[in-house]
Amino acid sequence: MYAWFVLPSFSQSPPTFGFLLDIDGVLVRGHRVIPAALEAFRRLVNSQGQLRVPVVFVTNAGNILQHSKAQELSALLGCEVDADQVILSHSPMKLFSEYHEKRMLVSGQGPVVENAQGLGFRNVVTMDELRMAFPLLDMVDLERRLKTTPLLRNDFPRIEGVLLLGEPVRWETSLQLIMDVLLSNGSPGAGLATPPYPHLPVLASNMDLLWMAEAKMPRFGHGTFLLCLEAIYQKVTGKELRYEGLMGKPSILTYQYAEDLIRRQAERRGWAAPIRKLYAVGDNPMSDVYGANLFHQYLQKATHDGAPELGAGGPRQQQPSASQSCISILVCTGVYNPRNPQSTEPVLGGGEPPFHGHRDLCFSPGLMEASHVVNDVNEAVQLVFRKEGWALE
Repeated sequence: MYAWFVLPSFSQSPPTFGFLLDIDGVLVRGHRVIPAALEAFRRLVNSQGQLRVPVVFVTNAGNILQHSKAQELSALLGCEVDADQVILSHSPMKLFSEYHEKRMLVSGQGPVVENAQGLGFRNVVTMDELRMAFPLLDMVDLERRLKTTPLLRNDFPRIEGVLLLGEPVRWETSLQLIMDVLLSNGSPGAGLATPPYPHLPVLASNMDLLWMAEAKMPRFGHGTFLLCLEAIYQKVTGKELRYEGLMGKPSILTYQYAEDLIRRQAERRGWAAPIRKLYAVGDNPMSDVYGANLFHQYLQKATHDGAPELGAGGPRQQQPSASQSCISILVCTGVYNPRNPQSTEPVLGGGEPPFHGHRDLCFSPGLMEASHVVNDVNEAVQLVFRKEGWALE
């Protein structure tokens, strides 16, 4: 664990602001901490090792357990990070309690069952379980096709919904089986002459079309898988795939969930003053900046006109927002390259860059413009402290 000196504590009034920190490209690159992150936390932590302001970590990662991500951050940053400070792309699914008792097909990789159960879903079916129950459904891979015809099962309980937690490994299998479940109204061994519509409820997280790894070109994200599923459903049925919930940045639902965790964190610390301002620090204009600005726009409209209706990615209000603003801060240590601002939106043949956001997001170019652009997260923390009149030293 890293060791560093904390700044001396000063007499300070309770905070009225909090931080929403992206992880990859802001605090870490791969498994290595960004040096500026250590400097930032030297300012954020007091001499007793406690945070001076509420902080939550908001990532679109989802193929990891929440407590594992908290342990990873604690080791990298050299300070205690609790699991309830970490928001994964699917964390807001905890709010969808009306589906927690239903039998849900879950798609993704890694600890998908543990993640689903941690979100409150008590009766989940994996793709492998469904494929083994109905081996005739998975036909793309010739090596996995059965050589004999098995007996049809009629004892497999009906599936009542679909959870899309992250990109799976075998896309062709997951796409086929999800379509089978939707078209059969949850009984893929039987099938229906006419597909039901509206179809079974679908909850999805992480809409990122692309993401940057070590390769020179972007890699497919879960948003690409969703795009494939939407296109297939539209082509087969002539209707639009509908989501009961879309979460992960840049959805307003994720920022509403983050705001609630900030509020609870402040209450646990005994900070009586309401948290009025949120500062969202990220490295991706499409997810981090767009999402923060979209939430800021929502807060402004809610203050003046009441909360607007925003569909599957919109809020499931637990209580009225105390926050009045969400300020976007873009750093240059990850996806965003100040020497080539459009580098996150590759253009083929010139012209305007394509919109890489999800189908259900309303696109406004202005939402991708950060309120502030700084070099790194340490500069972001200093900027906020100056704006709020807090001591830097």
